[in-house]
Amino acid sequence: VQLQASGGGLVQAGGSLRLSCVASGRTFSTYVMGWFRQAPGKEREFVAGISAGGDTTYYADSVKDRFTISREKTKNTAYLQMNNLQPEDTAVYYCAAALWGRTPRGHDEYHYWGQGTQVTVSS
Repeated sequence: VQLQASGGGLVQAGGSLRLSCVASGRTFSTYVMGWFRQAPGKEREFVAGISAGGDTTYYADSVKDRFTISREKTKNTAYLQMNNLQPEDTAVYYCAAALWGRTPRGHDEYHYWGQGTQVTVSS
């Protein structure tokens, strides 16, 4: 599985961005997709996940009601819509794929990782 994340950038507080993660190499619809982020000097943290079938989504409390994860089977792509961004959302965002598990949140539960895309939110 190869994952390619994109869509990061610089945005003002209150703005929005949509991240994309294109998957290739295996059947996209068979694995859980997740987004993580890592700010400088901090550990990588779970942001959002979506089940293989797309019927279950789950979020970190810090982004609930602001971020939305989705997936589009025909495009082998997962998305993270981020609204009302705040400076504390500044981080490198990574997409990841888990080959099994129902709602994995730990980074060690994911098997494949994208290269990361930088999101910077100015105040």
